[in-house]
Amino acid sequence: MRFDGRVVIVTGAGSGIGRVIAQRFAGVGAKVAVVDWLPDRADAVTSEITTAGGSALSVHADVSSRRDVDAFVGLVASELGPVDVLVNNAAIAEGDDVLQMDEATWDRDVAVVLRSVFLCCKAVLPSMIERHTGSIVNISSVNAITALGNEAYSAAKAGMINLTQGIAVRYGAHGIRCNAIAPGTIRTPIWQARIDRDPVVFQRLLKWYPLGRVGEPDDIANATMFLASDDASWITGVVLPVDGGLLAGNYRMTRELLAEAGNEKLDS
Repeated sequence: MRFDGRVVIVTGAGSGIGRVIAQRFAGVGAKVAVVDWLPDRADAVTSEITTAGGSALSVHADVSSRRDVDAFVGLVASELGPVDVLVNNAAIAEGDDVLQMDEATWDRDVAVVLRSVFLCCKAVLPSMIERHTGSIVNISSVNAITALGNEAYSAAKAGMINLTQGIAVRYGAHGIRCNAIAPGTIRTPIWQARIDRDPVVFQRLLKWYPLGRVGEPDDIANATMFLASDDASWITGVVLPVDGGLLAGNYRMTRELLAEAGNEKLDS
């Protein structure tokens, strides 16, 4: 799977999933815009890519700001060329429990998670339409599909899925594809504070995953690159769970229910 000379924007690329996605695209020939709101992180990932022989541009921007988004998309077009692939990955998750969060927290989560997708898509679509080609991959979440807490983040991720479908349907005739990925638990630096408090958190979480492990950033990068590639040329508007089977069903719960049913038969 090659992306030689193609221009790829990855938001939230300064760490975690976004960092690995940016590195992987660069490793197969893409020119990557590494977008992050923290300059040091964007610079570090860009340096990693260029040191490895890849092509990357460090971009410092608030993706929830229309002015910032329009400015950096223009910069990318000027420095790297027209955008071929947009990966909307930036996110925060600060709002948990409707009764506990304030409006400012809700607004910030929704702005970074969902408004950023609207703004970035709006900025790259005209060029894609003009060239009759383009692929957008939105990194959503299993939280968008089932209740797992973090209600502001989760609601925004759910909105991302509907926006993905809307763009896919409206602009498919222009040669543009738009798909979403719904990751489960992924082992990234954002978990470090939780691990410091609870060193066995991943061991406790993996019991809910049929494949018996939590995900790695490469798992999401693999899916992202496939959906962005020509190998997925007839795939658009889909939501691909990359979740170790989490959404397929809860086998632990099933076993407990079966055990209970067996006990009831023995008791009858």
